[in-house]
Amino acid sequence: MRQAMKDEGEGARDGVRGDSAPQEDHVDRLRAQWTRELPDLDTEPMAILGRAKRLSNLVAAGIEDTFAAFDLDRGEFDVISTLRRAGPPYQLTPTEMYTSLMLSSGGLTHRLSRLEKTGLIRREKSNLDGRSVVVTLLPRGIELAEQAFRADMANELLVLQPLNRDERDLLSALLRKLLHSLESQSKPDV
Repeated sequence: MRQAMKDEGEGARDGVRGDSAPQEDHVDRLRAQWTRELPDLDTEPMAILGRAKRLSNLVAAGIEDTFAAFDLDRGEFDVISTLRRAGPPYQLTPTEMYTSLMLSSGGLTHRLSRLEKTGLIRREKSNLDGRSVVVTLLPRGIELAEQAFRADMANELLVLQPLNRDERDLLSALLRKLLHSLESQSKPDV
């Protein structure tokens, strides 16, 4: 197993950009420890899924900081960006929103209340069904969603700078393939 890890590191990984030797990362160290303790167990899933989780954890604080600069938390940004992506007239029902955001209705209600107080959204009765509510992203919310998203994408691009365009395209394609497989096995709207 150790030889397989060594071969994997010296083969595909270090040759991606022609580097002479791969640099050991946190996941390599964890895999080596498990290989020592359970030499019969293949830890290859950690090489991909463990790295994906670690990457997500490492970039999360920077993403939160980006949104905080716009006086938003990540959840609030998710709400206004969902409305912005919906296109004109930038309206959705709470049910459409919490289904898209994978939130409970209570969690969404709290976020909507704060966003309404700050003048980014408006909640009003639906013209089509007086029992239903429609959430509308207001002009200030449209502008803020765009500014925050542009800043987020600029920061995330900096995170990806160690990879050239071809590497980013390849990584994106491989992750899409894996995600599509998992999504096709899960419940709709997840």
